[in-house]
Amino acid sequence: MKLLVVVDVQNDFVTGALRNEEAIKKLPNVCEEIKNWDGIIVFTKDTHKKNYLDTLEGKKLPVKHCIENTWGWALCVEVLNVMRDKEVQEGNECNIVLKDTFGYKGWREYLYSHGWINFDEIEVIGYCTDICVISNVMILKSIFPNVPIKVKESCCAGVTPESHKNALEAMKMCHIDII
Repeated sequence: MKLLVVVDVQNDFVTGALRNEEAIKKLPNVCEEIKNWDGIIVFTKDTHKKNYLDTLEGKKLPVKHCIENTWGWALCVEVLNVMRDKEVQEGNECNIVLKDTFGYKGWREYLYSHGWINFDEIEVIGYCTDICVISNVMILKSIFPNVPIKVKESCCAGVTPESHKNALEAMKMCHIDII
């Protein structure tokens, strides 16, 4: 059984409040990876409330983004189109988890509740490599220490190209395969 985790491919991280040229350039790669994936796919959505600026994260990054039920919070239309195609054409179940912090705290419970516990591999793609991708990878690595976890570099973008590279190097040190 294979798991693809697609982290925060939301409007605000691509063309919205936290617009990112690297994310824009890599969006076709992300869509292609989702389209061709043969296995389980779970999407994460960064999810904040209207009081975001009052939170610790909001004080450190004072840019309102991914406010629940706004355009910026939605998955990119390109990804939604691929999701719909996969659901209709292949009958694959596409799942979305909401997270209010960098890493999804409920991975173990979520995956186990679906009976998804024996993975042959886990692949993680999405945005931002240096914040949410690395956080989710490390949580998954702690839950599944003996499952190969891969991060596809061509399907990830960091806040800056330098921080993207630094995050990839940090994950390599934790036995994550960068492909």
